[in-house]
Amino acid sequence: MRKLLVAALISTAGIGAATAQDLTAGATSYKKCVTCHDVGPTAKNKVGPVLNGLDGRKSGTVAGYNYSDANKASGITWNEESFLDYIKDPKAKIPNTKMVFAGIKNETEAKALWAHLKQYDADGKIK
Repeated sequence: MRKLLVAALISTAGIGAATAQDLTAGATSYKKCVTCHDVGPTAKNKVGPVLNGLDGRKSGTVAGYNYSDANKASGITWNEESFLDYIKDPKAKIPNTKMVFAGIKNETEAKALWAHLKQYDADGKIK
């Protein structure tokens, strides 16, 4: 019964198939990103742009962040598929990006990270 309640709450929160375990793992994985990226209601651009509202956002469009020309011209609209492809090897997906990160090769970890990031709307509130 408890598992059903947790699943219902997560589903109602708008994060779809993500489980509490995915979100916990994603929050742990996000620690690799926090040096350069911020998320949440008080998020600010750092070395990298804010990651609030990432799902459905066009690459290179966060106000106040100075993107590389390569990132602005990438044509990427972020969703799970594009994120998973990108996060494996950012420099291979967008050559000449400013992002200096080796990537996350483990698909389970990358999916958990996506679940964590996807839960934040453009204002940094959890959906």
